[in-house]
Amino acid sequence: MKTLLAASVVALIGLSGAASATTLDEALKNDLRQASSMERDKYRHPGETLSFFGVDGQKTVIELWPGGGWYAEILAPLLARNGQYIAANFETNPAPEAKNPAYQLRLGKALESWIETNAAKVGNAKTVTFDPPHKTALGDSGSADVVLTFRNIHNWAMAGQAETMFAAAFDVLKEGGVLGVVEHRANEGMSLKSGYMTESEVIKLAETAGFVLAAKSEINANPKDTKDYEQGVWTLPPSLRLGEQNKDKYLAIGESDRMTLKFVKATTK
Repeated sequence: MKTLLAASVVALIGLSGAASATTLDEALKNDLRQASSMERDKYRHPGETLSFFGVDGQKTVIELWPGGGWYAEILAPLLARNGQYIAANFETNPAPEAKNPAYQLRLGKALESWIETNAAKVGNAKTVTFDPPHKTALGDSGSADVVLTFRNIHNWAMAGQAETMFAAAFDVLKEGGVLGVVEHRANEGMSLKSGYMTESEVIKLAETAGFVLAAKSEINANPKDTKDYEQGVWTLPPSLRLGEQNKDKYLAIGESDRMTLKFVKATTK
């Protein structure tokens, strides 16, 4: 009888814990999200994208280079109760001789401050420094359920560090873990300097690291994106690098055409 009673208590605790998990819908509407961030949902489809990658409130999720924290505003509150958000952040304590861009230091420190300020709402969210080739460990091997990267792979590719990034993601993921990729999608033959990459390039990098392509989605596709701009992908919003020049035209196009790829670290059993 005591055994049955104990089992019932454990089951009730488990159900209570599951019920208390933040839902993705709740996270999309949480009060840490800025209005300017939510305005971009029509381009970035965060609910559909995170669902496609299998992200829920009970996972350990690492986001590579969150930048201004657009997805952090969703992920950190989502994972606060029953999961953990880990931001693989820019280097915020560079050596005096380092040549890290100033914007990385600014955004990196701002993200650290944001997590500290909102500790009550983001739970055990934390940052780790990801600064290839100098700092490339994302955590203990096999410790994460999901690694996410949004519009960053071209940066590592231009720096000759894309292989490093994929290897780091592979190492930190559990067997069966997911690498979710959203990246500006190039037409075959386009220069990397445009800020776009071809799907075939990204898939090859992932497969070389040991990942298996599990699925593709057109959630973040944009057929209006002609990909032939003077300032590459940064011509489009949100960068609008040409300023007022043809601004209405680029706003009408919207954000870039993007691939959305789900990779899995296959089990060895």
